[in-house]
Amino acid sequence: VQLQASGGGLVQAGGSLRLSCAASGFDFSFYTMNWYRQALGKERELVAAITGGDKINYADSVWGRFTISRDNAQKTVYLQMDTLKPEDTAVYYCNARLLQDNYWGQGTLVTVSS
Repeated sequence: VQLQASGGGLVQAGGSLRLSCAASGFDFSFYTMNWYRQALGKERELVAAITGGDKINYADSVWGRFTISRDNAQKTVYLQMDTLKPEDTAVYYCNARLLQDNYWGQGTLVTVSS
């Protein structure tokens, strides 16, 4: 199983980034795919989730600014992040979950400068 996240970087406040997470080694289309983030000194928090049936949820802090989507043919989940704020600075992690399966990718760092 592999989850390869990419797309992080440095951006000014108000800017945009698009994160991608390429999956392999499991039946991607059935899994709920999640984006988590962890800021320095804080606990990891769920940012956005999309189920195999395309049901979507967002954390209140990113509602209206972030968009999660998935491409089952490409086995990839995306996180479009717009109107970024300095408080969005964190390491972002891709996660795949189904029943007892719980897979994590490596993080990708997003830094938003003020």
